[in-house]
Amino acid sequence: VQLQASGGGLVQAGGSLRLSCSASGDIFSNDHIAWIRQAPGQERVFVAVLSWREANKYYADSMKGRFTISRDAAKNTVHLQMNGLKPEDTATYYCAIRRSLRRVPFSSHVNDYNEWGQGTLVTVSS
Repeated sequence: VQLQASGGGLVQAGGSLRLSCSASGDIFSNDHIAWIRQAPGQERVFVAVLSWREANKYYADSMKGRFTISRDAAKNTVHLQMNGLKPEDTATYYCAIRRSLRRVPFSSHVNDYNEWGQGTLVTVSS
């Protein structure tokens, strides 16, 4: 599958952005789709994940209440609505898939995600 992330840009602190991740190819019922971000000079950090079968969700603690992950199954697209943005949210945001042949628990470990898109840059000014 190819993942295409979009929707990044420059926003002022307190503003909102909606990122989209479009998948060309099959997404299977046991797959998990995640958003992961990487700030300049830092390691990749888990943001949120969604299960394709039930659209169950799991968030990193620091994102709860501000970020919402959702999907449009008909369009093979996953969104990340980001509200109340802070300068420390500045990063390149990637979407990634964790493939599995069976049901597995959610993972916040970025190395568990097998296939990645190219990323979209979010810059939050103070």
